[in-house]
Amino acid sequence: MTTAKTIIYHNPRCSKSRETLALLQANNADITVVEYLKTPLSATEIQTILQLLGLTARQLMRTKEDEYKSQYLADASLSEAHLIAAMVATPKLIERPIVLANNKAAIGRPPENVLSIL
Repeated sequence: MTTAKTIIYHNPRCSKSRETLALLQANNADITVVEYLKTPLSATEIQTILQLLGLTARQLMRTKEDEYKSQYLADASLSEAHLIAAMVATPKLIERPIVLANNKAAIGRPPENVLSIL
């Protein structure tokens, strides 16, 4: 996945996601906005993002979401593939916002984190 454009995996209902998008716009980034709750990521896309971030699947998950608890995802014996499949099936579980630029990735928490990859 090359990132000639800057891609933000965005949830417009999230204040950090909105702040990160505004920061990208203020820096004149050529932005593609992907509302990942409407256009879910594939397992391959999530794997690529995890590699770019240097994180495990669990580290990319929103562990306080009800879906995390109801799907018993805290079980330490679950595989990376199982956790990635859960994020594909339930995109709400993915930490947000994620920005890809220049073949790098960053999570906009805080929003200023993304400036390092522009």
